[in-house]
Amino acid sequence: MILRPATRAELPAVLALLADEDGVVDPGSVVVTEAYERAFADIEADPRNEMLVLVDGDLVLGCLQATYIPGLGKGGAERALIEAVRIRADRRGGGLGRELMERAVARAKERGCALVQLTSNKRRTDAHRFYASLGFARSHDGFKLGL
Repeated sequence: MILRPATRAELPAVLALLADEDGVVDPGSVVVTEAYERAFADIEADPRNEMLVLVDGDLVLGCLQATYIPGLGKGGAERALIEAVRIRADRRGGGLGRELMERAVARAKERGCALVQLTSNKRRTDAHRFYASLGFARSHDGFKLGL
């Protein structure tokens, strides 16, 4: 398995992963809108953003987005924000999520990030246990404002 930046050709597979956490969506059924095209192009062009995929051959098994945020805290080091973490529903339970996250954390460390942060919906208790098993600690309450 390889962790690498997603290609434009993999955009439907990534969107399929994001479409349904509990089921497998056929990437061929995904409508790639102009907004998705634009967002993917923006991520791809930004050196502080990566849409990463975990692949086995041509099959996209998982994905996440990593955003590297410069800051004055932590001695001026970047921090990595991880979002949109998904593993194919039919491939969960075999360690792929752990593999995906460990590789993403290693990638952030190699980049010089001082910490990795993420948020998780309060209802996703299994995900919370998973992140805690990776060493993530609940340290802050998060707030969001829809616009």
